[in-house]
Amino acid sequence: MTDNAPYPPSLSALAVSAAVRAALEEDLGLAGDLTSQATLSPNAKAEAVFRLREPGVICGLPFAASAFEQIGPGLTFSAHAADGDRVEAGEIVATVSGNARLVMAAERVALNFMGHLSGIATLTRRYADEIAGTDARVTCTRKTIPGLRAFAKYAVKCGGGANHRYGLDDAILIKDNHIAVAGGVAKAINKARAFAGHLVAIEVEVDTIDQFAEALEAGANAVLLDNMSPSELREAVRHNRGQARLEASGGITLETIRKVAETGVEFISTSRITMAAPPLDIGLDIDIRN
Repeated sequence: MTDNAPYPPSLSALAVSAAVRAALEEDLGLAGDLTSQATLSPNAKAEAVFRLREPGVICGLPFAASAFEQIGPGLTFSAHAADGDRVEAGEIVATVSGNARLVMAAERVALNFMGHLSGIATLTRRYADEIAGTDARVTCTRKTIPGLRAFAKYAVKCGGGANHRYGLDDAILIKDNHIAVAGGVAKAINKARAFAGHLVAIEVEVDTIDQFAEALEAGANAVLLDNMSPSELREAVRHNRGQARLEASGGITLETIRKVAETGVEFISTSRITMAAPPLDIGLDIDIRN
């Protein structure tokens, strides 16, 4: 790692623990795992491996570790990869051993978190790879499954993407409806600047070059260029001359993102990486030993 390279993404251990606990309580209910209680000896032991059934970027190992830690004493969980690693089909990314009933009880929670987050990381990596060699970065949006936003954004980072704002409270993003009510682009930016603290960035969404010029004149820190064609994006980049950070958004796909990146914008945002990512197929292969 060079001095300027970013540190690996990290998660709040408290947030992971709380989310896993809620998931275990949801799955186990009041009576626990009836199937395992009915079919497995209380003393049965199990060794199991997490194996990828398709290639992808692994993400969510801390959730799996937390699930097996919280379900009960005596389980041993070992990760053989790190979140953000590219893994081939058939590779083992983690192992768990101990009481079979406990392994079975936490299995689905561990796999659900890992499959969902690895899917986001894998799709993000595909988008990031498409624009390799350009100055643009793919970034997520606030379109996430409620309650899982911090984890989805972590997965985006593990896949090589960047994070947009986490919520309504960490930046000002003036969108078209704000502009309509406020009475125009400049009016909305001026009101926002009078309200915001000096550390709060102000971004404004525009969908025409005229609006873009107005946003620059009003001193927006960043401008979201919504649903603009590549030629319009290039025009905006020429006019910008480094005044504001430029973000392209709207209808971004794997097929179009390269052309958008080549216009010179700095960020390309898409909700597809968090809302349309299929889960990565990860299996838990288990060996029961009585």
